Amino acid sequence: MRILQWLLGIWFIVSFPLAIVFADALDAIRLGGFGLGFWLAQQGTIYIYVVMIFVYIWLMDRLDRKYEVDEPHLQQTHREN
Repeated sequence: MRILQWLLGIWFIVSFPLAIVFADALDAIRLGGFGLGFWLAQQGTIYIYVVMIFVYIWLMDRLDRKYEVDEPHLQQTHREN
């Protein structure tokens, strides 16, 4: 549950405060010829969301291995039964 709370917190911070509330202030920083606020609102958030998806997959796989409910363990248990 803690993993989900962290990822949702990052999602909220990127989606609302950075891309909307502080967009004008972030526009003072230039990225690729555009203001950072504009860039985050238009495409930067999408990159962050994709990275978050891969982080979520990696963390869930690690958690599955910890509790032995990952694919190799489930296949081995199925063969034994």
